[in-house]
Amino acid sequence: MKLLVIGATGTVGSNVVRELLARGHEVRALTRDAGTAGDRLGAQVEIVRGDLLDRDTHRALYDGIDGAFLLFSVGPTEAFEGLVTVSSAMTAGVKRLVYLSVIHADRAPHLPHFGSKLGIEAAVKASGSAWTILRPSHFYQNDLSLRDAITQFGVYPSPLGSAGVARVDVRDVAELAASALTQPGHASKTYEVISCAPVTGAQMAEAWSAALGRPVRYAGDDLEGWERQASQFMPPWMVYDLKLMYRHFQRHGVRVPAAELAAMHKLLGHPPRKLEDFTTETVAAWAREGAAQRAS
Repeated sequence: MKLLVIGATGTVGSNVVRELLARGHEVRALTRDAGTAGDRLGAQVEIVRGDLLDRDTHRALYDGIDGAFLLFSVGPTEAFEGLVTVSSAMTAGVKRLVYLSVIHADRAPHLPHFGSKLGIEAAVKASGSAWTILRPSHFYQNDLSLRDAITQFGVYPSPLGSAGVARVDVRDVAELAASALTQPGHASKTYEVISCAPVTGAQMAEAWSAALGRPVRYAGDDLEGWERQASQFMPPWMVYDLKLMYRHFQRHGVRVPAAELAAMHKLLGHPPRKLEDFTTETVAAWAREGAAQRAS
């Protein structure tokens, strides 16, 4: 099959590309920066340079495509980009669509990057294509951006709170996306995608402490303090959006029935990846990178 991946150069999309290639499929990837995408995704991938806000991008994007994985970057234009893309895929007659939404999107439509996805979900369902919606929870890999805080300052800064947030490994998401695109049995299904039971901010600090072999403390639930810190390196709209999300996490958590983990095991064909394994693998990778830098 020849499959289109939109959002191919990000953490999730690049893993979807690798999973599809490993299964023997052809992949076309849309990107704004063809040079960077080629380096990241490899020579096997057909790279198409374009912008979802440019109508010319959509004209030949779907030629010869059997199915498409749709991922739209969080931002002020997310909903529009998604609706234009689904409309274009409908016009082109794409047979399968797999859309990456967010867990429990309909329970928190006031959160900008949750609510933005609901209209896209509706469009995907009305597209006439065989569709699957993946609703992943908070990614393990989000913590990769916290490396300096965790390793240099011994602090886990994400204000997850104490209600508990189920999390997910991007690699599990990618496997499920590839299966939904290429195998039967996933049409008209919406999956809440998780890899572990709910964890608190304090438990995340403990997980990193265990992996590092030294103390890491939870920075706490102070959203005003988090906002001041985040504003130093995030645009204002993103800080606003994420602050609302963390407030929701602190008040309500992201809790799912235990049966959901069993369902993920069945869908993946193996147990979902454990949080403890992710932190251990990541610390080992950070150590290798540090050693390589010192040696160079």
